Amino acid sequence: MSSNEAVDAVGEELTALLTRLGELAELPTDPAPGDDGAACVDRIAVLERARAAVAAAQHSAMVAFGRAQVEAQLAQIATGRLDPEKLGRGIADQIALAAHVSPHVADRRLSAARALASDLPRTRALLAAGRISEWLAEQIVSLTSHLDPETRRLVDKQAAEAGLDELGRKAAVAAVKKLAYEADPIGFTARGRTARKDRRVTLRPAPDTMAVLSGLLPVEQGVACIAALRKYADSLIATGDTEDRTRDQIIADTLVERLTGQVYAEDVNVEVGIVLPLDALTDPDSPKTAELVGHGPLPSGIVSDLLRYTGGQRWWRRLFAHPVHGGLVGGDPQRRLFDGFLAKLVTWRDHGWCREPFCDAPIRHLDHIKGRKAGGPTSFGNGRGGCVRHNEDKELPGWRHELLHDGYGDQPHTVQTTTPTGHTYTSRAGP
Repeated sequence: MSSNEAVDAVGEELTALLTRLGELAELPTDPAPGDDGAACVDRIAVLERARAAVAAAQHSAMVAFGRAQVEAQLAQIATGRLDPEKLGRGIADQIALAAHVSPHVADRRLSAARALASDLPRTRALLAAGRISEWLAEQIVSLTSHLDPETRRLVDKQAAEAGLDELGRKAAVAAVKKLAYEADPIGFTARGRTARKDRRVTLRPAPDTMAVLSGLLPVEQGVACIAALRKYADSLIATGDTEDRTRDQIIADTLVERLTGQVYAEDVNVEVGIVLPLDALTDPDSPKTAELVGHGPLPSGIVSDLLRYTGGQRWWRRLFAHPVHGGLVGGDPQRRLFDGFLAKLVTWRDHGWCREPFCDAPIRHLDHIKGRKAGGPTSFGNGRGGCVRHNEDKELPGWRHELLHDGYGDQPHTVQTTTPTGHTYTSRAGP
């Protein structure tokens, strides 16, 4: 059997498996008369094991793909087409596109797959048999990452014999952590000290016009922060000076006030884009939606509250949307406290997020789709927002980006990405 025939055979097997799983998904959700649900419980258990086995199979494919890409890149280095320092770049990015996940998630999966294949065979066997979850397998990879290969394989053997499949998540993680510490106490301690260098604060959108502000801090600092906030909230509650706020609301408001130096949490500076369909510019009663860049659309009532009640600085700008597909096609550049309107407009059109498909990283670079060296103009249509990683991928051999639609016709702004393996992915600007 040739290589292509083998690939086709595997593809047919996987297609048949997906078809069967799809059939199971279409089973009636109403129980049959007299059925106590026992068969459903059995099916749930089997499908959970199947999820783990599928993850193990995907890991194998990732490792094989990574090896093939490294070999191809080594050949490019030998011919001078690729800088040796870029060896390995773009591999996880292609996996991310294929799996419809962000590069960060693909990085984690690929690292886990490689570790399971090389140093943690017993853990991988448990995953392939459906006895542990992909989440637990990734935890074991992470908790043993500081160990040398020989010691890691020893902990892998001990963990497999510890009955992890019969433990809850916390108990299983605690068991592996104990084994990792006992195998190398000095390394485990050094790992903890190194982790403190990774302290950071991040922000991500949450449902219902909310956001999650997270701080990864040394444990004693994290405890001190929450203790101080709780103590202050309790002092207000004791005096009755709560302004009808709950304890959690006081803690959240106090965090914002202390970080920003504001007297009141709601006194933040606000910039809101009011998106107007082009065919509704003359209709004052036309429905209007608004958006905070990087955090998605806001209901008009929430926008009104923001602009009405904030004590900070307020700006608004009209942004013109196409009447059919809703994509941003222009805007009013008039605002005194603003530089580089074209850059701002591209950022608004791309909603503040990298335009590479499935990437949810914030925009860090604005670049040409058709490069300037190839005659590409510095224009709204030829501009694209990207994260650092995907902007750098453009310089690797085999990566191509093409503007399919500039957004001014009956199609939204559309860009096609072609990877070194010849796969194509399409990104369309949202309304």
